[in-house]
Amino acid sequence: MKALHNAHPHILVIGDLMIDHYLWGGCERISPEAPVQVVDISRETTVLGGAGNVINNLVALGAKVSVAGVIGDDENGEELRSMLGAIGVNSDGLIRQLERKTSKKSRIIASNQQILRYDKESKDAIDKASERSIVSFVIDVIDTCDIIILSDYGKGVITDAVAGGVIAAAKAAGKKVLVDPKGKDYRKYRGAYLLTPNKKEASEATGIVINDEKSLQKALLSLKETCALECSMITLSEDGIAIYDQSMRLFPTVAKEVYDVTGAGDTVIASLSYALSAGLSIDEAAPFANHAAAVVVGKIGSATVTLAEIEAYESSLHQSTSEMHIKTKEEIFALADRLKKEGKKVVFTNGCFDILHVGHVKYLQEAKSYGDVLIVGVNSDSSVRELKGPTRPVNPQEDRAYILAALESVDYVVVFSEETPHELIKNISPDILVKGGDYEGKSVVGAEFAGELRLVQFVDGKSTTATITRINKGTTC
Repeated sequence: MKALHNAHPHILVIGDLMIDHYLWGGCERISPEAPVQVVDISRETTVLGGAGNVINNLVALGAKVSVAGVIGDDENGEELRSMLGAIGVNSDGLIRQLERKTSKKSRIIASNQQILRYDKESKDAIDKASERSIVSFVIDVIDTCDIIILSDYGKGVITDAVAGGVIAAAKAAGKKVLVDPKGKDYRKYRGAYLLTPNKKEASEATGIVINDEKSLQKALLSLKETCALECSMITLSEDGIAIYDQSMRLFPTVAKEVYDVTGAGDTVIASLSYALSAGLSIDEAAPFANHAAAVVVGKIGSATVTLAEIEAYESSLHQSTSEMHIKTKEEIFALADRLKKEGKKVVFTNGCFDILHVGHVKYLQEAKSYGDVLIVGVNSDSSVRELKGPTRPVNPQEDRAYILAALESVDYVVVFSEETPHELIKNISPDILVKGGDYEGKSVVGAEFAGELRLVQFVDGKSTTATITRINKGTTC
């Protein structure tokens, strides 16, 4: 996960772009003109849909994104371009085609229930000039891209000529193409790195009923051979992901709660592309995509996922490493802000934690019990020397942080080098600040920035100093 935090790959998305438009309101009467509901609209919202949802997921993960596609010379086209610009996406590859309608799907929601959807769009194939423009754009920018996504929603942008031209250009440049396919004939995607059909789509495309591992492997091999793929993949909903290159592997997932599967496929292809662009192998990228999808299905509506949310999910499954819980100051400040916005109660405490002992563990367990997330500030080596003298610390800051991060009660660790954690507490602004019982009646640094101060009594006779003294004397407990 550390490698992914430092990655900002450039990913090109080509596909059917849409605007999802929502009209929200309430209904309290039936129209006198016809037996239909009258909805009083109170607000309107718009989000990117179709291939735009893939783009939203990539942006949320931290990728640099460029887009190629076709819009109409209409108001919706300008709105879509503006929406892309607002999230920092390069839309130089958007081609205007006269007399084509930019896709906009409007949904009327009354009392949180969709009662009507009406669409304005063109579904016929784009013209030859638009095909040539897209392929020409891809050839011009391909050297700056790490990976390419074809997001096919069957609205006419990913034609045989576009798919073939893009894949040929990518092969010549040594770049991977990942495809979210549409329809039953996948031959137009021949030569891509992989496709991401779900089980139903794969069954329809191969004519193979997938009902066990044998039929699953047969379908994977059929897709691989028919489409000349480097790696064959089928997504299996709650059962995870299956891949086949030289052999078949299954990567199960665990979604703790499923609220809505809308957009999960977009999340899978976005997270796969992000991970592969960052240098992960397919066997590393598949579990990452599983976890991203598991987070998204726990949300309502087409949703995106951040690296921090995936990290928190992996932690909940006890699949995270200690390094994932050690943050820089900048990371911990952003993380604390996000956690509080999510309604989580943030607890903070700090100390040297030089030689970890039972007193530390019980202290941290009690601190965690006061809230949802415990952040521990650890004095750097130079800071410990200032406080404890030249013979301390016994253990370097990297070791102390790692051991603390491995504790079940500790969610995140941040190292600070200042004499006091004043600035750390100021920027985190914890709901609860925890200190040792020896601070009773004393002024506590940073208390003014916390919602509440709580003191925890230490375990008698348990301290790093006492442990060091016993070691020097050669005595036992």
